Amino acid sequence: MKVFKKPLSMTPIPMRYCPGCGHGIIHRLIAEVIDEFDIRERTVGISPVGCSVFIDEYFDCDMIQTAHGRAPAVATGMKRSIPNLVVFSYQGDGDLAAIGTAETVHAATRSENFTTIFVNNAIYGMTGGQQAPTTMPTQKTTTTPFGREVKIHGYPIKVCEMLAPLDGPIYLERVTVHKASGVLKAKRAIKKGFQSQLDGLGFSLIEILSPCPTGWGLTCKKACEYVDEVMIPYYPLGVYKDLTQK
Repeated sequence: MKVFKKPLSMTPIPMRYCPGCGHGIIHRLIAEVIDEFDIRERTVGISPVGCSVFIDEYFDCDMIQTAHGRAPAVATGMKRSIPNLVVFSYQGDGDLAAIGTAETVHAATRSENFTTIFVNNAIYGMTGGQQAPTTMPTQKTTTTPFGREVKIHGYPIKVCEMLAPLDGPIYLERVTVHKASGVLKAKRAIKKGFQSQLDGLGFSLIEILSPCPTGWGLTCKKACEYVDEVMIPYYPLGVYKDLTQK
């Protein structure tokens, strides 16, 4: 008897992500949530520029490819035009925390009623491993070969902490997918983000820490250890805002 199968909201196309990358796990969690809510026919995903630029190949629902960083603006237009749609944006640290920062902040402060999935892997993975706004202090990248120096490059941006003081966001949580227990919590957070949208409550963002073994130049095991030992102390997991019960 089959006890484990591909969600209906995913296509049968094999994913092309690097070994150890968290994108595939996150895609599946989103698809499972879409299936469980039975909302595939009215779901629209907003795909980014970055490693997950081909996300539209993997989801069996309507998808829109946007210009770099403009996913919140497009999501806003879709949701306001057709409020019955279930809209989620899927964005990396370059797409959301660099070129798209303004769109993210203003969508959050307006409490636009869509769900944002923010994948934080601390690097620009697709374009060659350059420093991202979320790159850790002292972390080596192709543009910081001696490590990120905060006096020159500044400190990493903490997105959940940045958005939490705003009045608009309804639900903000940071989770991880580098270990099994984290994956379970990540799914619960994603499901809550979608539920808050279905309830018409407003803006939600789930930040997900994801290993990038290729970009970091580490083995899969070492990359997971890096998340535990370096990323989580700087980006603490947990709920940063939850107004879903009010």
